[in-house]
Amino acid sequence: MATKIRLQRGGRKSYAFYSIVIADARAPRDGRFTEKIGTYNPNTNPATVDLNFDRALYWLEVGAQPTDTVRNILSREGVLLMKHLRGGVKKGAFDEAAAQKKFDAWKADKQKGLDKVREEEAKAKKDAAKKALDEEKKVNEAVAKKVAEKKAAAAAEAAEAAAAAAAEAEAPAAEETPAEA
Repeated sequence: MATKIRLQRGGRKSYAFYSIVIADARAPRDGRFTEKIGTYNPNTNPATVDLNFDRALYWLEVGAQPTDTVRNILSREGVLLMKHLRGGVKKGAFDEAAAQKKFDAWKADKQKGLDKVREEEAKAKKDAAKKALDEEKKVNEAVAKKVAEKKAAAAAEAAEAAAAAAAEAEAPAAEETPAEA
């Protein structure tokens, strides 16, 4: 029996969620499977993978063939590297402790890279928020300036109107005064 490590689709429409399963190569994508070894959620950033490392390694060692997507997932999680290192131990290139040390070094380096990416993403998000706030402040200042100009113009108009009204009130009084004299 040819065994495959493949994805089995789940989730709702337009929101895929996959199970990583061991299945017969002849079984349909969402059909019968032998064992579920993990999940894959491509909707998050970065994609979330929950994998039973030991079972995935076991199935690879007994000859299960991963699909292309699952191969990428297993590679990212380090399962393929551990399989390679165990092959080196079996051939006598190095011992189990050296293999584990190499794997731990790879895992630490991988974690540093992921942390760096997360920090850069958080920094970019923070910078974008700050830029948006600065732009909003500029727009608000421009609006406030226009409102102040309108108020000043309205106040000047009101002052002119009051001055004109006062001048009109004084003008008839001034005209009446010479008439009486």
